[in-house]
Amino acid sequence: DQWQQAFRGMERTMNPWNVPPNERMKWAEGLEVPTIEDNPEPEVLWWVGCAAATDARVQKVARAFAKILNAAGVNYAVLGEQETCCGDSARRAGNEYLFFELASANVEMLNEINPKRIVTICPHGLHTLKNEYPQFGGHYDVVHHSQFIEELLKDGKIQLDAEGLGKITFHDPCYLGRHNGQYEAPRFVLQQAGGELVEMAHSKDLSLCCGAGGAQMWKEEEGTKRINLIRYAEAQAVGAETVAVGCPFCMIMLNDASKEAGEGAPPVQDIAEIVATHLKE
Repeated sequence: DQWQQAFRGMERTMNPWNVPPNERMKWAEGLEVPTIEDNPEPEVLWWVGCAAATDARVQKVARAFAKILNAAGVNYAVLGEQETCCGDSARRAGNEYLFFELASANVEMLNEINPKRIVTICPHGLHTLKNEYPQFGGHYDVVHHSQFIEELLKDGKIQLDAEGLGKITFHDPCYLGRHNGQYEAPRFVLQQAGGELVEMAHSKDLSLCCGAGGAQMWKEEEGTKRINLIRYAEAQAVGAETVAVGCPFCMIMLNDASKEAGEGAPPVQDIAEIVATHLKE
């Protein structure tokens, strides 16, 4: 069973990528990123997520978001080596026992920290912490990084150089859009960065899955047509020069599709990466 490897990772190293906990902060090398030990009472707790801590491509997204938080002077902290998998993939794959173990331990830890607010760069983490942890006694104010960046822009904490972005399309992640109703924040942010928004044939509540949802990330796809290639072709069809995403799984899937599309294919970038490169110094 292809899921078993991910399950074993969650059991042994507390993440489906099977990366040891002492490597969870490697993505932040050379950056000033305070842990909860450094800053025990932050205004914002950033739940970094397994993908950002362990996948090389998504680590760039985490570094970009850290740059934004630091530029805005946000009083924040990350959990560092204390952070474990939120349990999303375990539950989606039907392993309720493993999800119960992870969720219970996380709620116990988070309730001790008592964060005023949690921000996450992963919609799967957003959905799990916001909508599923309450049944374990964890009640938190959780927002997606696109919502948080929107607030920073509206409050004047950061300013962007709105030029050179060209045509851009946003791929709505299932757990940001359909499950949590957040469609406008990412689009507002991209327009503030100077993007000319073009919508794919399937967008907002009709958006297509990238192919990794429902724990499909950890197994080979059945069937002949791969969903990520179909979705990426939709972005190409509307003439997008950049494909914007707001989810680590979507990043991995659509980035793979862009490599298969060959030379001249539009790059895939997370909202945080786009904002970080357009920050006014």
